[in-house]
Amino acid sequence: MRLLLVEDERPLAEMVRRGLAREGHAVEVRHDGPTGLDAAVQGGYDVVILDIMLPGLSGYRILQQLRAAGVWTPVLMLTAKDGEYDEADAFDLGADDYLTKPFSFVVLLARLRALQRRAGDARPTVLSVGDLTLDPARHRVHRGATEITLTPREFGVLEHLMRHAGEVVTKTDILRSVWDAHYEGEVNVVEVYVGYVRKKIDAPFGTQTIETLRGVGYRMAEPA
Repeated sequence: MRLLLVEDERPLAEMVRRGLAREGHAVEVRHDGPTGLDAAVQGGYDVVILDIMLPGLSGYRILQQLRAAGVWTPVLMLTAKDGEYDEADAFDLGADDYLTKPFSFVVLLARLRALQRRAGDARPTVLSVGDLTLDPARHRVHRGATEITLTPREFGVLEHLMRHAGEVVTKTDILRSVWDAHYEGEVNVVEVYVGYVRKKIDAPFGTQTIETLRGVGYRMAEPA
């Protein structure tokens, strides 16, 4: 993989760079927010490893500007901030995974491989199915002119379904895309969250946007 590491702790950055290089990856390192943003915007990376507390520009702001600019390179937040609200903020802004310091290098490698597998083509700024729209960069969902409030996990489930509108999506597909790479719980949790999403995007509007194909999965289709 070609990786960008944005980390201001130089000894840590060098340790991670050497470890990744030994695994055969090409790693470029930036030590502050502005140069990290410039490098990430130029693109060409398989994954960006991004610290949150950076001089000049925080990792949160870098992530926000990348997504607003339509740059959808997978981003792994690597940080000492381990609060649940910090993690939720990162996912809300468009992070793909989150790893706290100190961390296992073996786990870091596994998560990078998972992000590479899940990475797709460049994603559109706004997704739409009928009058339902989802803006990934601004984390906003509308049914017509009505804004709908979703939790981060609900948002991720809906986003995955909308990106594959018209296709059959299995529970395992959704789990791999939306849940953390190290999630080891029951796959049926997806069914619960699909139910939550339906109650918010369909039930109040008399629509049936998410179809269930029993024994197969789900399909996002425009309502009749």
